[in-house]
Amino acid sequence: MYRCEYFAIHELVPPKLFQEWGEKAWELLDERLLITLDRLRRRYGPMTVNNYYWGKEREWSGLRTKDSPFYSRYSQHTFGRAADCLFAERAAEEVRQDILSHSTDPDFEMIGSVELNVSWLHFDVRNCHRIKTYQP
Repeated sequence: MYRCEYFAIHELVPPKLFQEWGEKAWELLDERLLITLDRLRRRYGPMTVNNYYWGKEREWSGLRTKDSPFYSRYSQHTFGRAADCLFAERAAEEVRQDILSHSTDPDFEMIGSVELNVSWLHFDVRNCHRIKTYQP
């Protein structure tokens, strides 16, 4: 089982799930997502998915359950295959363009799609022709 080098589980799942599952919640996340999160962190520096643990507002940017106001039955977030990331040292658009410009780079080999025209980097590891783009 893969566990992230740069992220604790509470950064990737919502608070209620973390309270109920604790470290077992790693099992709910796709290994390809976790590996890619670590690769993005190494490449672009510090980044945030969820930050509720430190009293901040982000709690639905990783795995989403039915409790989420952003829940969608077929969202990649629902299956543990997506993350919405904010970077401390880079703009999301800069990262997105780098990914799209270098889609064959091994750091991005598991990315299935990225969302365009949002202020965060949404990426997922869905099974599709790589790298699919879409708009909200």
